[in-house]
Amino acid sequence: MGFDLPALLAERSGQGYELHARYLNPQRPRMLHAIGFDKVYERAEGAYLYDADGVRYADFLSGFGVFGIGHNHPVVRKALHDVLDAELASMVQFDCALLPGLLAERLLSYAPGLDRVYFCNSGTEAVEAALKFARYATGRRRIVYCDHAFHGLTTGSLSVNGADEFRRGFDPLLPDACVPFGDLDALDAELRKGDVAAFIVEPVQGKGVAVAPPGYLAAAARLLHDRGALLICDEVQTGMGRTGKFFAYQHDDVDPDIVTVAKTLSGGFVPVGATMAKGWIFEKVYSSMDRVLVHDTTYGSNAAAMAAGLATLSVIDDEQLVANAERTGAAMQQALQDMVGEYEMLADVRGRGLMIGFEFGKPSSLKLRTSWNMLQTARRGLFAQMVVVALFERHRILTQVSGDHMEVIKLLPTLTIGTQEVTMFSDAFADVMKDAHRGSGLMWDFGRSLVKQAVTR
Repeated sequence: MGFDLPALLAERSGQGYELHARYLNPQRPRMLHAIGFDKVYERAEGAYLYDADGVRYADFLSGFGVFGIGHNHPVVRKALHDVLDAELASMVQFDCALLPGLLAERLLSYAPGLDRVYFCNSGTEAVEAALKFARYATGRRRIVYCDHAFHGLTTGSLSVNGADEFRRGFDPLLPDACVPFGDLDALDAELRKGDVAAFIVEPVQGKGVAVAPPGYLAAAARLLHDRGALLICDEVQTGMGRTGKFFAYQHDDVDPDIVTVAKTLSGGFVPVGATMAKGWIFEKVYSSMDRVLVHDTTYGSNAAAMAAGLATLSVIDDEQLVANAERTGAAMQQALQDMVGEYEMLADVRGRGLMIGFEFGKPSSLKLRTSWNMLQTARRGLFAQMVVVALFERHRILTQVSGDHMEVIKLLPTLTIGTQEVTMFSDAFADVMKDAHRGSGLMWDFGRSLVKQAVTR
């Protein structure tokens, strides 16, 4: 009996949650059932998902930023068909294939000042390479990172992760140091100890959507270089046009030493990550033929991933998605900013391009304050989760809370959205906010059920 994928999918349709509960992470299906996100998606196209009943959902999460150019883009699909049909010799290991060289050449064209690329399989692997390269190139061991940072979950990247909920229970980690995001004095104090190899930073933090203050990255680079340390910009989520520049560090006058990318580079199909760096760093790490494999990964430059990356860069250019992210992001932020004065629990709107966060805060009116305090007592972040669920259930818009114990919702839509999606989201959000500010009704009923679940846990 031969393998028939369409037949297998048809035969086992709808069993995904049961299989996950039995064989994979058991908490994922429990969590999705609890918040009503347990849909069965059967198709995706552009900025939208479609469930088993054909109902359409606007994807403002985009796989944590993976689907920058949208779901199932035809250009990337064709590239993958073409690379399979070509029957290339891939992952030979003892050769220099064409596609990795072409993708490196193309990717570096967006990052003047960087000279070489290491390809891997994910953002966390790209960060691991960056940490190793920085430590070897400088001869130092310590990395400085920011509070609330997220750089991955493998042991090295976890060591520079500023979120305690991810670090807890996995000690001991690497001997690194945490500083407040945007605090140059704290960074300088660590640098004065003389043992810092690098400072790793997200130009816009994914957790909480905190934007680097103007001039912060450039000033940090000067401090680092004066002390013989390196600047690593983590662009895994912010890169590839997400913020209205190809790389988010380009909003500032800064020349990083190492840059990590992933997510959107995959085209939403084949996992791929990349660590770009100045030539001298690579030349130190790979200093002789004896060290040719001192840092490598088996699947890193596979033909399918390289083809997907090349096709994705072509789509970004051809469809002018960087400019669209800047333009549409500004419109989205303005639409949300206009609501800040109207709804007392909407405290702030911030972000760059199509990486947008809006934060909720304690209301001033007594009736709303009582309900707010009830949620906060149970668990900080429940109000934001309540809004996320309401957007999903009422308006079929998929979003996410930006971090554990945070009253911040993050928007990461595909870079392909336009005026129609801006209007759709702002109207839906206004509807949810109106209901929330009544202090009663279905939304607060759901809030009470979340409180019961939080207390039970």
